[in-house]
This record gives sequence, structure tokens and C-alpha cells, in this order.
Amino acid sequence: MNHSTENQIHLVITGATGMVGRYALRCALQHPAIERVTVIGRKSVGFSHSKLNEVTHRNFADCSTIKDALSGQNAAIFCLGAYTGAVPDAKFRAITVDYTIEFARVLRDSSPDASFVLLSGKGADPTGQSRMAFARYKGEAESKLIAMGFPHVYIFRPGYIYPVEPREEPNFSYSLLRSIYPMFKLLFPDLVIRADDLARAMVETTVQKTLERGSTIFENHDIRVR
Repeated sequence: MNHSTENQIHLVITGATGMVGRYALRCALQHPAIERVTVIGRKSVGFSHSKLNEVTHRNFADCSTIKDALSGQNAAIFCLGAYTGAVPDAKFRAITVDYTIEFARVLRDSSPDASFVLLSGKGADPTGQSRMAFARYKGEAESKLIAMGFPHVYIFRPGYIYPVEPREEPNFSYSLLRSIYPMFKLLFPDLVIRADDLARAMVETTVQKTLERGSTIFENHDIRVR
């Protein structure tokens, strides 16, 4: 696909050391339509690149101090998150909802024309009725984000994300899913996606021009065919 170089994109990524975020970063750095990638994170990604600008920020409950770094951005990919059960419920909600909306608030003030790409999850419930904390909190984050008035909000709801590269799985469920992934993919292709394919779709969404304002939700099937 050919992309115009007349208007090079400035992209900001959070969660760039995580499973999906690191692939999004790699893809963005290689993309000819992206001129600069600003990474906001608690720790370094561990390498340098001519397009890369790293900003260390440890307190996502208050993003006011990174307003300058968020100025002049065309799009943001928000991959910051935590696994269910990895932290207490109150902390899980803070990471999933509060951190997302606080970051979005400062981005909206600093770069009012920027698009926002959110890594959500399958089953996210904006009604808040789900018994699953993950679904309730992801749904709450989606609703609040959409209400903030961004020109474009793109919400990605993947199913099981296959890590691709070896890693220490966060819990037994993920270990089991990884071990049965080939069969799971064969039987339920619309419920799984590779981490690198998901990241690539998110980056491409920031590059492609969209005429209509508003929000778009991509379920797992939609992501796979992008």
C-alpha cells in the first residue's frame, strides 16, 4: 500500500513494552507514513531509533506533566493495561479506566485533532451490567472515551491474543490457551488473533484517512480482515 508523505504522522504510544504495544512500536517505526513516534512509559523500550522519542512517566493517574510531549500529535495508540487478577480490583479499575481517561484528557487538550486508538477486549460491556470486572471496566473506559469529543476514536476488541514470541505467561489460563492455540485457531478463528497482526491493524488505522467523524468498534473478526 502506498501512503502520501505530504503529511507525515506524529504518533504517541503507551504500553510499548507490553505484548501488543511493542509490536505496535516496531510497526510504527518501520511505517513510511509515520515521521515520529513518541513513547510514554514507566521504563525504556531498550533501544534507540531516529524516529523514536521516549518520555518516562510513572504516574498515569496524573498526566498533566506530559502535556508538552502530547502536543502536536496526530494519533495515539493506548495499550497500557493489566491482566485480570494481576492486581487488586481497585488498582485494576484505576489502570483500565482512570489512567486511560486521564491520558486522553491531556491528549485532547494538547492535540485536539488527534485520533485515539484504544486496545480494549472482547466482551467489553459499556452498559456496566457484566459480572466480569474486565468487561465492566473496559466498557466504562470505552464509553467515557467516546464522550470526550475526539474527532476519531477506534476501539479494538480482540479475543485471545497469541503472544507469538515466547514469554512467561501471566496465569494458568493463558498457558493453557497458548498450548491449544493451533486447535483453537482452527475451530474458532474469529476468537483469536496474533499480537503482531493486532498491532499492525492498530497502526494502519492511525495512517488511513477517515472522512467521517466519530467512533468505530472493531471486534476480533473485523480486526482479522483489516
